[in-house]
Amino acid sequence: MCLTAILGSCVAFCLHDATARVGGMNHFLLPEPPGGDAQAARRYGAYLAEVLINEMIKRGAQRERMQAKVFGGARMIQGLSDIGAANAAFATTFLGNEGIPILSQSLGGERARRIEFWPATGRAFQRLVAGPIPEAAPVRAPRPVVVPTSGDAELF
Repeated sequence: MCLTAILGSCVAFCLHDATARVGGMNHFLLPEPPGGDAQAARRYGAYLAEVLINEMIKRGAQRERMQAKVFGGARMIQGLSDIGAANAAFATTFLGNEGIPILSQSLGGERARRIEFWPATGRAFQRLVAGPIPEAAPVRAPRPVVVPTSGDAELF
């Protein structure tokens, strides 16, 4: 089986236990939910990382044997906050705190990536997606709605 993800500012880390031949990948857009909303936490990196590790352990992996490959965290749109850097920092810090060594990483930059990961072998392949970085579009105020005060109005 091959797992695939397309990453821009998102980060994915691929975990593998070579002895158990067990692996998995997570893919997150943001590290943690704003305000600590427990229900929303299920879509964020901190929660998903724990789920991945626990599911691998259920399938015979041991935390001490897990190794990681980390991808993503690009700055996709100039002029906006660099969420990719925050995602990359979260991933490397989380893995370090868990004692899971990072065998390889491809983080940052300005291009999206397509990642392919084979969980049973731990093999990962990255392909950079071509294309220029878009500039952030200027935010324009909405046009005011003009409501006639008298007379006929035609709606279409």
